[in-house]
Amino acid sequence: MNSPFLLENESAYQAWRDQKLKNYPTRVAQLIVEVNDPRNLSAVEYQAILDCCRKTNMVVYAGKTGADPDKDIPRLLGKRLGLERLDHNVLADEDGLTSLKVVADSPRQGFIPYTDRPIKWHTDGYYNPSHRQIWGLQLHCVQSAASGGENALMDHEIAYLLMRDENPDFIRALMQPDAMTIPARVEEDGVARPDEAGPVFSVHPKSGDLHMRYTARTRSIIWKRDAITLAAVAFLEKLLDSDLPYIYRARLEPGMGLIGNNVLHDRAGFANDEAHHRLLYRARYYDRIAGTSVGEVYDL
Repeated sequence: MNSPFLLENESAYQAWRDQKLKNYPTRVAQLIVEVNDPRNLSAVEYQAILDCCRKTNMVVYAGKTGADPDKDIPRLLGKRLGLERLDHNVLADEDGLTSLKVVADSPRQGFIPYTDRPIKWHTDGYYNPSHRQIWGLQLHCVQSAASGGENALMDHEIAYLLMRDENPDFIRALMQPDAMTIPARVEEDGVARPDEAGPVFSVHPKSGDLHMRYTARTRSIIWKRDAITLAAVAFLEKLLDSDLPYIYRARLEPGMGLIGNNVLHDRAGFANDEAHHRLLYRARYYDRIAGTSVGEVYDL
């Protein structure tokens, strides 16, 4: 496999790196695509979304559906982009989507996504076993909060690139099968799990695409206790805490959404009021966006 994400493929990496960084967006406005109705994209809207995802692994769409709570809005958009295999979890709604909102009296109570508290940098499903890797992620805003709730976003391939340029041993360390372990506990989806060890960076055995499994939380995370792994984690934390032009910040308003290949993201704390009770739909997929695989995008 000639994946640029394997350390032994240096020439493929350099070719990919040059193409990746050429005209790479440095402002969140460059990631926003205006659409009429995400349920029924025009050919031009679809191509604009696909082009953005092929470059940055994500897009922020701004639709005209406003506070319409129809779940077909995210579902049909995801399907149009090849995202169909939903990761159903215990706390998701019956249809597999998850309604992210502040709750006080349900099984979701106590899990951070269902509070108004900030959420640190992560990729979704980092506690999932390898056979349930999350490759695609979608957030659709029905109602924004009275204040706060912004997301920071970063392409995980850019994080890989910056770390590999700094020290290839960082990548080698974070590809170890026991680099990061999630101890046994009851997680966000309400399931009691055994220890779940795995790499941060891994490469799909067929497509050669890069997958990232990461959380910046400090509780209930066990990093491999060798010097290079800890140095790699510290370097990644420094990147995410910086003002790099590759880190975008956006607040989703009603009718807007994020869709992408499970990029790094966080969420600021927020405050609701009587007229603004934040509600987002979240979908996690076992698929990448169709047409965005490294072999389809880059000439290697």
